Amino acid sequence: MELKHVDNDAEPCCAGSSGEGSCGPRPLTGLPMASGPVEDDEPCCGPPPGPPSSPHERPGYQLCGFVRGFRDTPMGPVPLVRTRLNPADRLATIGARLNIGRNDYRVAPGLYGVGSPDPDSPVLVTANYKLSFDTLRRELDDVNAWILVLDTRGINVWCAAGKGTLSTAEVIARVKSVGLERIVRHRRLILPQLGATGIAAHKLKKGCGFEAVWGPVQARDIKKFLNNGLKADPAMRQVTFTLAERLLLVPVEISLVLKPSLWVLLAVLILSGIGHGLFSVAAVWQRGPIAAAAYLSGIVAGAVAVPALLPWLPGRAFYIKGLMTGLTGGALVVFFNWSGIRGLEAAALILLAMAASSYTAMNFTGATPYTSPTGVEKEMRQGIPVQILALFVAAAAWVGSRFIA
Repeated sequence: MELKHVDNDAEPCCAGSSGEGSCGPRPLTGLPMASGPVEDDEPCCGPPPGPPSSPHERPGYQLCGFVRGFRDTPMGPVPLVRTRLNPADRLATIGARLNIGRNDYRVAPGLYGVGSPDPDSPVLVTANYKLSFDTLRRELDDVNAWILVLDTRGINVWCAAGKGTLSTAEVIARVKSVGLERIVRHRRLILPQLGATGIAAHKLKKGCGFEAVWGPVQARDIKKFLNNGLKADPAMRQVTFTLAERLLLVPVEISLVLKPSLWVLLAVLILSGIGHGLFSVAAVWQRGPIAAAAYLSGIVAGAVAVPALLPWLPGRAFYIKGLMTGLTGGALVVFFNWSGIRGLEAAALILLAMAASSYTAMNFTGATPYTSPTGVEKEMRQGIPVQILALFVAAAAWVGSRFIA
């Protein structure tokens, strides 16, 4: 069918007083023409109008970008969320990985849905830390399910279980607050396995009537778990800590020491200028950069080398692993600056790098499956005195070397 422009005398809808100009091509023949009354306030040009506002929007509130609609339930409308992350989600995720806004990166606790959930759909429980929420929903493509988000104060599942914000009481309270027993016919909650330390399953059923079913460790296995009739194979129960998973934590670890490092570097520069004349700016410029390099090598050794080499570093305690990598980092700084330093100065630089590396590596314990909460406390009691002693001796040796030379 050939399409031709209509050649008639109808004036373009956006013509000016001269009758020239148009906001678009004229209608084509061979196509159905719209008919009916034309409203006076109907826009005559510009792009087509978008979809109407959601009936759930309220003045002063804004729907989150990940909400795509609502499901009516006996307890009212429940937001349905997208399973694909949008650019804003991905940008915020990068920020959280860099410790930018990480402590406030959360979603509102309550009940959500994916797909087209009905009264027989499974209920998956997670934390209201946005990264945890996003990790779960993006694995639920083509799945009809409910997501019960607990108020873990913006903390991820694993840490929340250890801190007590992901607890039996919170699950019971959230089930009751959303009226879950009126929305679903079954009485099962699929809980994240990493939250097991915070939840007593036998108290859960007694408290709210719902049975606890432990899901897989990784959200990527949840679809297979659902298809297997809520059964997890042994691999789904294993906690992994691969090189990629360890290095993913490096930006956060470094961001945690950036601010205190500014004060440490200032102290290093001041100590570098102390000498026979009480204080020398020239000495600061000569010795300060070398001492700063030793400190920064310790930070890199503890925050990057330790997680990268974790399985191969001997010993169990992280502060000892940090001492080892710090020894290497400090030795490298001394090697490349050997023409300008000797004896006591070299020892001071190596000790400074070891102290910085040991402290940074020990900070890593809270993000690993290697150490329990009590194990972290025990290691801190052992490691911190060693680090303070190394730092004190390094400072004394660095300053003392100016009086001995």
